[in-house]
Amino acid sequence: MARHKQNPRGGKAPSQRQLRVGEEIRHALSEILRRAEFRDPDLVGQSITVTEVRVSPDLRNATAFVLPLGTEAAPVVKALNRASAFLRGQLSSAIHLRYMPSVNFVYDESFDEANKIDAIIHRSSVARDLVRDQSEDSARDLVHEAEDVGEADNDEDED
Repeated sequence: MARHKQNPRGGKAPSQRQLRVGEEIRHALSEILRRAEFRDPDLVGQSITVTEVRVSPDLRNATAFVLPLGTEAAPVVKALNRASAFLRGQLSSAIHLRYMPSVNFVYDESFDEANKIDAIIHRSSVARDLVRDQSEDSARDLVHEAEDVGEADNDEDED
């Protein structure tokens, strides 16, 4: 029997420690990015959301998933990776760990995927199918209700 659960990608599921450290780093990074004074023109005045931080099992590496708001993502992610040493130093002041993980920044594509799924759901062909399914369900419910009422009437007649 396996000691750890397997995740869909084939590796082990993250430990409680990994999840806790990742969440601490996410909170600290969000605060640092909110108040930090950057000299890099690609980062000055940018609003950046840190959606998730995944930490390696040895707690030496971290991947931060970010979402720049209102601007092109690629230059902001490159600038964050250039500033990762500075941000790691800021993190070491904010979080007390034996070893501060090196942070790699990646654009979070999950919101783009959610928008694609939302667009598919709102297509007219899908909406038509959903309405058809709902009307069939309503018709089945009415038949079941009529059968239930008929059985209740039969029960009263027997009394």
